[in-house]
Amino acid sequence: LDQFRAFLTLREKGKSEEEIAAAFFVSVAVVRQRLRLAAVSPKLLDVYAEDGMTLDQVMAFTVNPDHARQEQVWEALQRSYTKEPHQIRRMLTEGAVRASDKRAQFVGIEAYEGAGGAILRDLFNSDDGGWLQDPALLDRLVTDGLEREADAIRAEGWRWVEVAPDFPYGHTYNLRRLVGEQRSLTEEEMAAHNTLRAEFEKLEETYAEANEIPEEVDQRLSEIETALAAFEERPVIFDPAEIARAGAFVSIDGSGALRVERGYVRPEDEPPVAPSNEGTGDGDSEETGAGTAAGIAPDNDPA
Repeated sequence: LDQFRAFLTLREKGKSEEEIAAAFFVSVAVVRQRLRLAAVSPKLLDVYAEDGMTLDQVMAFTVNPDHARQEQVWEALQRSYTKEPHQIRRMLTEGAVRASDKRAQFVGIEAYEGAGGAILRDLFNSDDGGWLQDPALLDRLVTDGLEREADAIRAEGWRWVEVAPDFPYGHTYNLRRLVGEQRSLTEEEMAAHNTLRAEFEKLEETYAEANEIPEEVDQRLSEIETALAAFEERPVIFDPAEIARAGAFVSIDGSGALRVERGYVRPEDEPPVAPSNEGTGDGDSEETGAGTAAGIAPDNDPA
């Protein structure tokens, strides 16, 4: 705490973090961490000064700069058997959204911050990018992004397009799935595919016996795998007549990427079934006669 106050005094005098670090022979990261303690309520720092809480607990309180909320959490912890730092962080970030959440991944942290969204960060522990503090803003950005993507899907001519971040399990139950045909590769695409496949196999063969693959080679293998996967995930072509009666679901997958499920037909949109001529003629008359002879009256028999 004395170190923090000394750093803060120098900072208020206009010293940079680098200058403070040099003056105390510590790293800039240590200076930033100590200065982050300024985000903790003075009341809680007084508790720490009197050995009323540990340094780990103090550091946990830095994830949320709201002093009133910090004091509320500390008061609530006095009635709890558990006062671990992870519980403090959980209580202070309650209602916030993890940066690793698929909605945050879909929108992008830069876009969220660009729209005015705040992020809580933890300088003392790995926080996977922090916590997005404005869930309502995030949800609005998710909705806007999905709708933009859905407009492009609608332009393909589908009868309907449903949009949501998530769809419940079994949302395609009782819907007929269209069978389409994957678009064929052009000559240029086929040549590029074969070239990439040959390069991939050559690199694998070259480093098959190596104890460690060089970083640049590993990165190149990853790039080739991604490019080959794109060739395999070519668009599926559907019959235009079927598209006119079918629809698509637009959502977000577990990694935060756009997920589009095309080609589902609802029962009410199925084409009408033509009446069958089977069961008419002599055979039908014989069947009716047999029923009457057995004492079974037709539905319109007054008896």
